[in-house]
Amino acid sequence: MNKIILFNPKSANWKHRIPNSILQIGASIHNKYDYVFVDGNLETDCWNKIKKYLDTNDYKYFAVTVMPGMQLRQAIPFSKKVREIFPSVKIIWGGYFASNQYKVCLESGFVDFIINGPGDEAFPQLIDALEKNADYSSINNLIYRKENQIIKTHKSDLFDQDTLPPLPYDYLNQFYPIEKYLGKTFLGKRTGAYHSSVGCPFTCSFCAVVPIYQARWKGKSARNIFNDLIYLKEKFKIDAVEFHDNNFFVSEKRTVEFAELVKNEKINWWGEGRIDTIDKYKDDSLKIMKEAGCKMIFFGAETGNDDILKQMDKGGTQSREQIISFAKRLRKFNIIPEYSFVLGLPAESERKVYQQINDDINFIKEIKKVNPETEIIIYVYSPVPTEGSELYEQVTKAGFKFPSNLEEWLSPSWENFDLRKNPLTPWLKPYIIDRIKNFETVLNGYFPTVSDYKLNSFQRKVIKFFSGWRYKTGFYYFPYEIKFLQRFWLKYRQPEIEGFYAE
Repeated sequence: MNKIILFNPKSANWKHRIPNSILQIGASIHNKYDYVFVDGNLETDCWNKIKKYLDTNDYKYFAVTVMPGMQLRQAIPFSKKVREIFPSVKIIWGGYFASNQYKVCLESGFVDFIINGPGDEAFPQLIDALEKNADYSSINNLIYRKENQIIKTHKSDLFDQDTLPPLPYDYLNQFYPIEKYLGKTFLGKRTGAYHSSVGCPFTCSFCAVVPIYQARWKGKSARNIFNDLIYLKEKFKIDAVEFHDNNFFVSEKRTVEFAELVKNEKINWWGEGRIDTIDKYKDDSLKIMKEAGCKMIFFGAETGNDDILKQMDKGGTQSREQIISFAKRLRKFNIIPEYSFVLGLPAESERKVYQQINDDINFIKEIKKVNPETEIIIYVYSPVPTEGSELYEQVTKAGFKFPSNLEEWLSPSWENFDLRKNPLTPWLKPYIIDRIKNFETVLNGYFPTVSDYKLNSFQRKVIKFFSGWRYKTGFYYFPYEIKFLQRFWLKYRQPEIEGFYAE
């Protein structure tokens, strides 16, 4: 029986986390097919490792999880090499880059199949069909080429997460010691990563997972989440966890039940949620969450402009007033709100875009007044292919186009695009981008993030001192002295949310 390589391309230069995406696929075939893990984050010569497996002629499937940004540096050239050197090997891509950019992936000539969303059933069924040389057109969640036509099969319902097989942590441990994934963070000394749910029940027009999950969400039960974390605690000594769900807090009942279960286990945790969802939580729920180790929650605040929130299809009831009041409310419970903002959406004029950005800068400063502990993460707007949305139509009319060639994504500008750093959008001029980035530098100097535990109190005070006059006067131009201090001391990093790019 032919074997399978499950490849996780390098996704970060630091803060390596348990590769849940390939673990999930591994779980789906664990008792049926022979497979190996290759993690680009922990390999010194990743291509050589892959080639050694393929040289045996035992491995006929090369399966790659592909997120935007850094993972493309290995996913694209390695897949191309596999096709050139081992043409009989089937190359299968998953992850939301592959699902959202399926046309350019399949037209590359070196991607045979795309798993469009969860692969818990699609992946093993596809391998079954290929092994038997059988028809695969009726398998859900597939995208592939047939002659000159791209075929997208039916999207399956999301699976009951409690019925899925356990992740093969012990098997991964044979390839890469789990402790290498348990980094020190502000949460704890051995921080793990975990997915408790898939999808999100909302339809924000700037979110890359919306086309994949189509406003659907399924979560594990609180009891099963707890059991998994206790296993990781007892087996691998974790003392903290980041929930890399797209939306961990959909159900107040599930969240509270989990908090009640875990409150005596001394496990700190972080997750991603929505302001208008958690603002409906009772005070007692927030209190037990804090007691149970919830230290910080990531929220998409996005903007202080109510009209733009509607333009974003932000759903629910989120508003400028609520964003501020909720930050103030969380302060009472000592839970840090981590607010992300998406600046630079298109407008009717360049002047209007600049004004909207200045308005949001002032809004961020208002939030800092009511709750100085609020962490702020700033992204420059990057379009996602949410075809049919009003925002995406506006973006394309403004002249924005995605690359027509897969290898074009390897250029530095397009890599930064999907990291929301350099949007390549026609309406954002260099001086506007500079305005955003310079404010971000000053903001993170005046309010050093708690997430960067490497900065000591003296270093924080010095950076805050040099940033203070800029922050108070609104003079953000050329903040070279702040950048120097940030780079000089321990290669200080701006705060960034990994969960936003979760598998």
